[in-house]
Amino acid sequence: MTMIQCISPVDGSVFAEREAMSLEAANAAVARARKAQKAWARRPLEERVQLVLKGVARLNEMSDEVVPELAWMMGRPVRYGGEYKGFNERSNYVASIAADALAPLVIENSGSFERRIEREPHGVVFVIAPWNYPYMTAINTVAPALMAGNTVVIKHATQTLLVGERLVRAFVEAGIPDDVFVNVFLDHATTSALIAAGSFNFINFTGSVEGGRSIERAAASTFAGLGLELGGKDPGYVMEDADLDAAVDTLMDGATYNSGQCCCGIERIYVHESLYDAFVEKSVAWVSNYKLGNPLDPETTLGPMAHRRFAAHVREQIAAAVAKGAKALVDPKLFPQDDGHAYLMPQVLVDVDHSMSFMRDETFGPAVGIMKVKNDEEALALMNDSQYGLTASLWTQDPERAGRLGREIETGTVFMNRADYLDPALCWTGVKETGRGGSLSVIGFHNLTRPKSYHLKKVTK
Repeated sequence: MTMIQCISPVDGSVFAEREAMSLEAANAAVARARKAQKAWARRPLEERVQLVLKGVARLNEMSDEVVPELAWMMGRPVRYGGEYKGFNERSNYVASIAADALAPLVIENSGSFERRIEREPHGVVFVIAPWNYPYMTAINTVAPALMAGNTVVIKHATQTLLVGERLVRAFVEAGIPDDVFVNVFLDHATTSALIAAGSFNFINFTGSVEGGRSIERAAASTFAGLGLELGGKDPGYVMEDADLDAAVDTLMDGATYNSGQCCCGIERIYVHESLYDAFVEKSVAWVSNYKLGNPLDPETTLGPMAHRRFAAHVREQIAAAVAKGAKALVDPKLFPQDDGHAYLMPQVLVDVDHSMSFMRDETFGPAVGIMKVKNDEEALALMNDSQYGLTASLWTQDPERAGRLGREIETGTVFMNRADYLDPALCWTGVKETGRGGSLSVIGFHNLTRPKSYHLKKVTK
C-alpha cells in the first residue's frame, strides 16, 4: 500500500493522506469515465454548461472549508479568500462563449450540398493539476472540457491533495454524473502507465519542465493531444515614460503574491536608467511592508512557501547571486519569522546579471532581481535571453511602442501596464520551455475538441 501525504507548510505536520490507487483500480475508474462519455456528449450543450455552473456555485458554498484548507495545504493566507474571484470569472466566461465556440462552421447549405465542420469532444480528458493555484489552474481545463462533452479524470498535486476530491464532490453534488468527472490519487509510476497505455484522448499538465518531458515521453506513440504549461521566468520592462508608482505596485505584487509561487509571476525586472534608482527604492519599501507569518492569521499578508524544499531552492539561488556580486536590499531584521524552512522573507536583488541562475532559471519564490537598461534594444535582448516564455509586462504610455516590442518578445502573452493576470477571453499559452497548447478563450475550446467534417451531397430529382 502506497500512501500519498500532504505535508503542511504551516507546521510541518501531515495534513492529509490518501492511498494511491492500484493500476487496476485506476484503469477501472478511467473505463467508467469512457463508458459515460458518449451519453454525456449527447446531452444538450446548454444543459452541460448549466451543470458545470452549478458545480462552480456549489464549490463557492464550501468557502468556509476551502479557504483554510488551502492555507494548511500550500500556505496562502486566509485573508485573500482562496481563488474564487478567478475561478468564477473563468468559469462564467467560458460558459458565455461555449455555444459560439462550439458552433459548426457552415461552408455550404444549398439545394445540392451541406458542407460543415463540427467540433467533437476528444473523449476522456486527463487533467494533472498543480498546487500553486490548484482551483484556478484546474478549472481552465475542467470547465470547457466538460462543457464540450468530454469526461474528465483529475489528478491533483500531492501538496494540494484534497483539491481534486473537493472539486469532484462539488460538481457531483450539483448534478454532474459521478463517472463524468472523476478524481484519482496516483503515484508517478501509475500515472505514466495509464498515459502510455493510451487511456486518455487529451492530457493537460501544469507543472515543471521535467514533469512535462516525462508526460511527453509517456504519451509518445499514443497520439493523445497534449497541453503543457511548464516553467517561467517572466520579465517586466519599465520604460522612461512609465507611471512609476503603478509599475512598482503591480510588479512587486506580481513578484511576491502567493509567496512568488505563480506561473506568470514577475521574476526579473529591467528598468530604464532614468527611473532605476527611484524604482528600486520604492520597490524595497513596498516589499518591506509584508507581514510574514501563519497563513491562518487574518493579519498575515505573506505565508510560508508550499514546502521547505521550495524555499531552500530560493535561498540557494539568492546566496549564489550574492556570492557573484548581487546585493540583497530587504533587511532581514524586518522578518524575524523567516525560519530557514518554509517561512521565507521576500527579497529584492540588484547588481544582478544574466550570468546568475537567479536571473535565468525559475525561482518561483518571493524574490526578484532588478537591472538597469539604457534602451528598448537592451531590454528586448535581456527579456528574450531565457528558455521560457509565458508573459512579459511592459510599462509605458505608448501602446504602439508596446505593440512593436511585443511582436519581438518571445512570449505567450504581452501585457502593457499590468501583470500577473489571466484574461479568460485570451488564449493562455507559452513558448519555448514554457510548453505548448493553449487554454481558455475560443482557442481553448478548440484544443479540447477535434474538427469533424460533413460533406453531404443531396439527391436531386
